[in-house]
Amino acid sequence: MFAVPQAVKIISVTKLNRFAKQVLESEIGQVWVSGEISNFTRATSGHWYFTLKDDKAQVRTAMFRGANQGVSFTPKHGDKVVVKANISLYEARGDYQLIAVAMEPEGEGLLKQAFEALKLKLQNEGLFAHETKQTLPAHITKIGIVTSQTGAAVHDILHVLGRRNPSIEVIIYPSMVQGDGAAASIAKQIERANIRNEVDVLIVGRGGGSLEDLWPFNEEIVARAIYASHLVVVSAVGHEVDVTIADFVADIRAATPSAAAELLSTDKHVLEKNLSEQKRSLVRALNDMLAQKEQQRMSLQQRLQAQHPVKKFNQNSQQFDYLYARLLQQHPAKTIKEKLESLHYLHQRLQAQHPQLRLLAHKQTLTRSHQRLTQALTKQINNAKQQQSSQAKNISFLSPVNDIKRAKQASQKRLLDLSSTMKAYVLSKEQHLGKTAALLDTVSPLATLSRGYSMTLSENILLRSVRDVQKNQIITSQLADGEIVSTVNSVLKTASPASQRN
Repeated sequence: MFAVPQAVKIISVTKLNRFAKQVLESEIGQVWVSGEISNFTRATSGHWYFTLKDDKAQVRTAMFRGANQGVSFTPKHGDKVVVKANISLYEARGDYQLIAVAMEPEGEGLLKQAFEALKLKLQNEGLFAHETKQTLPAHITKIGIVTSQTGAAVHDILHVLGRRNPSIEVIIYPSMVQGDGAAASIAKQIERANIRNEVDVLIVGRGGGSLEDLWPFNEEIVARAIYASHLVVVSAVGHEVDVTIADFVADIRAATPSAAAELLSTDKHVLEKNLSEQKRSLVRALNDMLAQKEQQRMSLQQRLQAQHPVKKFNQNSQQFDYLYARLLQQHPAKTIKEKLESLHYLHQRLQAQHPQLRLLAHKQTLTRSHQRLTQALTKQINNAKQQQSSQAKNISFLSPVNDIKRAKQASQKRLLDLSSTMKAYVLSKEQHLGKTAALLDTVSPLATLSRGYSMTLSENILLRSVRDVQKNQIITSQLADGEIVSTVNSVLKTASPASQRN
């Protein structure tokens, strides 16, 4: 026996296992583990219990029903898998174990593990940050596509763009989209598009496929090429349920390649409506500007008339006459003479500043102002007409009138060809019918009757010999213009030509 020191704290097995469980769960946490399944058991509760092992070690694993319902396959003994699990401890037995929350076949599971690792790395570096995302240009006229030149994705994109807005130009940067070297090919074409800088926006993507097929879009080289792009990048990889690293880094994610084309194109009918509205706005603005210029011209004309030199000259002349009259009435001759001299001096000064000269100068200034105003208005009107002509050309380009006209001409031509063919066919049939009728008429019994012959029938049966007739039998003789119904009184047989010769 040994004595237990009094200072030592003694704990129970339950507390020990509970403490060990807390340490395992808090210090190690969630891990990805690959291994081979053995001793697989499906409990009646729906939980899975199995051992995960490799060639040197093993660990007990539990996967509860809520987690294993998301597994796309049913594991069995010998399967190699990758599980995402939390480390824990089963307190009742003191066994440490894994609590699996996800499971994939080993190949696909390793890819998902690599996906999560790269996603976390790039996220920590800020490649997914919202503030680094670029917005779409207001007007998109040229789109670049980084994808396989022969894949379904490029055909889907071109089909949608052709239907919605055929005026958008498309440049394809062909690249591999799966297999070895695909990631480097995609990154190279993204860099090439940025160097050439000839498109407004860049679509990077491909059609649907397995995780392995889509893996090039989960490569770090592609993610960094997208992040470094100064062109706006729209990712369009696989289907809506497929999520890649490229989707997180791209400025905008589209669910499918067709959805990307829908996002980047404006329907041509909407463009036509916008052009019509812009045309109306331009006409209103031009009319408003012309009205404003007209008001300015009238205001300047009124000001010019109010300050016209002739009007001022007339006022000065009236003042002169008034002063001269007062001078004659109020002053003696000497004063008049002095005043006359002063008046003469003033008159000379007035002549030096004659209104005609000032009027001519003002008139020249007014003429130059009028010319500049006319030139400015003419230039603005011509610019407006050019803009209106350009808008009209765009509208004419998008209008379906020419297509309808060509279709109508083709339809009329086909109608004329069909009419000619039908007339020739009917004429041929009429000629054939005439020949047939003439041929039938030559062998018709009616033609024989018309030459004086008759046919005798009994009960609608043609009589060919007197042996077919009996006395008192009713017979019908058919002539060309009618019938004669008779009763046989007697039957006479004629001798045959052979007996007559004998």
